[in-house]
Amino acid sequence: MSAAAAPGIEIRVCHSLQDCEACVTLEKRVWQTDDVEVVPAALIRVVAETGGQVLGAFEGGRMIGFTFALAACRVQGGGLLTFLHSHMTAVLPEYQNLGIGRRLKLFQREEALGRGIRLVEWTFDPFELRNAYFNVMRLGAVMRRYLPNLYGITTSPLHSGIPTDRLVAEWYLDSPRVAAAAAGESPPAAGPDALRIAVPSDIGKIKERDRAEATRFQTRMRQAFLDGFARGFAVTRVESRGPTTDYVLEKFRLPPGRENSGRE
Repeated sequence: MSAAAAPGIEIRVCHSLQDCEACVTLEKRVWQTDDVEVVPAALIRVVAETGGQVLGAFEGGRMIGFTFALAACRVQGGGLLTFLHSHMTAVLPEYQNLGIGRRLKLFQREEALGRGIRLVEWTFDPFELRNAYFNVMRLGAVMRRYLPNLYGITTSPLHSGIPTDRLVAEWYLDSPRVAAAAAGESPPAAGPDALRIAVPSDIGKIKERDRAEATRFQTRMRQAFLDGFARGFAVTRVESRGPTTDYVLEKFRLPPGRENSGRE
């Protein structure tokens, strides 16, 4: 399939049980699993009807990608912060690298803003460097939290049997940073006081061939993130440097009026 076919793909809100069942089919294929860790269609349907989001990408009536987000809230800064937690975004392998994932996320942004929701969060594996680049450089998200072994050791071969550490992406939907990213602009260059956490660009191959080595590196990386975040730094850029890919951390200030919408 060529990129030229991508404009014919429809992005829309999903509510029907049929659409939710299509999400499950796509889950199983993308994450290569068929066990209890799959989110069931009934739960996806409930989320769609209770303030969350189920958004699908379709070609000729067939779902080829989806985004699934839960309505969320937490007590913070003396008030109640409401936001969306985007639990899953997936695109079938044969439709990847065509911009469909970005279209799903931008549709997610517009749908959320249309309901007065200004923040979407999600987690991702810091070893998935293409996802990291997409989240930071293409969407304008920032990261200030690190969650060690969030889901435990799973059966998915994509996780390679190592702890499921996750970074938390914070996507401030109406911020200048995110608006610029939506318009195709990259985040500004980092200042001289930035911190860098370098990850081998072939970390995926390391996970496949040597689980123990990958786990040792993960432990060092985890501590570097936790230390940087404790000092008030946030991931603001992801930069490829050939053999390594750098997470760039800078001192970060929330957008105006968002002082209560970050870390607890």
